[in-house]
Amino acid sequence: ALLMILLVVFAAVDVPLQRLMLAKRLKMSHQEVKQEQKESEGNVEAKGRIKARMREMAKKRMLAAVPKADLVVMNPSHYAVALKYDEGQMAAPRIVAKGADLMALKIRDLAREHKVPVLQAPPLARALYTHGGVDRGIPARLFSAVAQVLAYVYQLRAAMAGRGSMPNELPPIAVPVDLDPQTAEAAAAGEGDNDHDNDHDNDSDIDAPAQADNRSPTDKTSA
Repeated sequence: ALLMILLVVFAAVDVPLQRLMLAKRLKMSHQEVKQEQKESEGNVEAKGRIKARMREMAKKRMLAAVPKADLVVMNPSHYAVALKYDEGQMAAPRIVAKGADLMALKIRDLAREHKVPVLQAPPLARALYTHGGVDRGIPARLFSAVAQVLAYVYQLRAAMAGRGSMPNELPPIAVPVDLDPQTAEAAAAGEGDNDHDNDHDNDSDIDAPAQADNRSPTDKTSA
């Protein structure tokens, strides 16, 4: 009888105690879940801010490289690609900056400000922008096209420095059809060469304001 009484008393005390402890654990779990959600939301926001800062820093570094570029290739306002080539240090010309629309205009204006030649070569500009990466060498299949614009710029600089005659107008620069997104898309759709940018691909020449700058090689290399 005494044992039964003790068991009843123990049960009467233990059951409420277990319920109290369970409620406490549930409350703590709920608080922990809320805290975890809060921390997770904070982490997402923090990561977003970090990514935004990194993008802004990358953009500033890219624009800072434009004054030291050898030339900028455009079509004529939608895309701009700045190229640099140091024969002694680079295996191939390198893209130091690229941009579309407003960023393209910013690259163009910065190049003009620092007397970096700006050339209109729409197919090449589109191909480099689409298939090239910043701080990377140009695609191998564009070597020939880039070599043509580099040779033109070198001849232009030599003429401005009094070491030769002024080159003729830059001839049209051809690129593989599949590397120019515009002609590749037109070919895939069975269409003709329809330039929605009104770039007039056969009118590739040096940017008129750039000619008016009378820029010399020393102006550029001193940057």
